Amino acid sequence: MKKILLLAACAIVALCAASCGKQATAEIKVISYNVRCSGGDGENHWDKRKHASLNMIHDEKPTIFGLQEANPDQMQYLVENLPEYGYIGVGREDGVAAGEHMAIFYLKEAVELLDGGTFWLSETPDQPSKGWDAACKRTCTWSKMRMKSTGKEFAYLNTHLDHVGKVAQREGLALIVKRAEEIVPQGMPAFVTADFNALTSDPIFEPLKADMLDAREVAPETDHRGTYNGWNAANTSNPGCVIDHIFFRGAEAHSFKVLCDKNYGAPYISDHYPVVMEATF
Repeated sequence: MKKILLLAACAIVALCAASCGKQATAEIKVISYNVRCSGGDGENHWDKRKHASLNMIHDEKPTIFGLQEANPDQMQYLVENLPEYGYIGVGREDGVAAGEHMAIFYLKEAVELLDGGTFWLSETPDQPSKGWDAACKRTCTWSKMRMKSTGKEFAYLNTHLDHVGKVAQREGLALIVKRAEEIVPQGMPAFVTADFNALTSDPIFEPLKADMLDAREVAPETDHRGTYNGWNAANTSNPGCVIDHIFFRGAEAHSFKVLCDKNYGAPYISDHYPVVMEATF
């Protein structure tokens, strides 16, 4: 009897050791989406395509996604119609609700928001302001989150670089890298999404590339099609229109894709196609 009990105890110890030795893996799906601000655009007005944005989110079911250009009315519509998602982000004009939001949405059943905030891409990043030679105020929303399935923590930053000012692009991205170093603990997995308004061959990306990988370049299943369509599907094949990107560290990228093949209920959901990355960490 003692021998049987001893063998059973040894088996339990072995199982516990094996279990403790295993690293829990978190699966994550990240989308970057320039929603195109409401107002104007004729046949492509927000009211005629907003349902398609919802369909895209419902179909793709991202764990987290970052929006660019979301006006207050668009934010209200998406928040009301995506109750399964929480969000963080403020209006760029006043730091409250006015103007475009670079908002981060997260699937509440999968992710817990731990901390977050917004800073401006300018010489005075902690107050609403326009930086360098930028045409507009630009912001970056940052967050720290925890995967509920594994307890693993990660950081996520979402931004939109200026479309005119080259100095603003360079200095804005350098500021994001600097702030990320201050905000994100060393070794923590991190993701950065944006409409960067630039190809990744541009020298402005050098500080970001020093710490992070380009999902489009390293994912084994990937896609180099254009992301800015300008309401013209022919732009999909234009390499000069590849301006929406996802960068990351501390994870393994499995796929990267431009979401331009599916009809979500409107000819175009935006003048940009969303980009999506699937990864584990």
